Amino acid sequence: MSELRTIFRRCPNCGKRFEIHITGKKLVDEKVVSNRVQIDPVLMTSSPRLLVPTMMREGVTTVDEKEFRYAYECKHCGHKWFELVKNDDVSTSWNQTPKL
Repeated sequence: MSELRTIFRRCPNCGKRFEIHITGKKLVDEKVVSNRVQIDPVLMTSSPRLLVPTMMREGVTTVDEKEFRYAYECKHCGHKWFELVKNDDVSTSWNQTPKL
């Protein structure tokens, strides 16, 4: 990384705050998981007593799971350590089809 960012946490070795810097970030693992999703029909009516299904919603939910390894260093005591952090990005695309 070109610049060091200060992290507002405590060093696990000396306990000092505001002395931690991120020295590296590396992508360790990446997975893309897709699931089909079907939602109950959308109900449209002019009367609350008559519920008429008019549209069926289907979609695909995609979860992009990434795991990063962050490298940290304390500028007070020089302690270095790593942490694994998972990030999930969820997106859903929907298709609506008329129900006959």
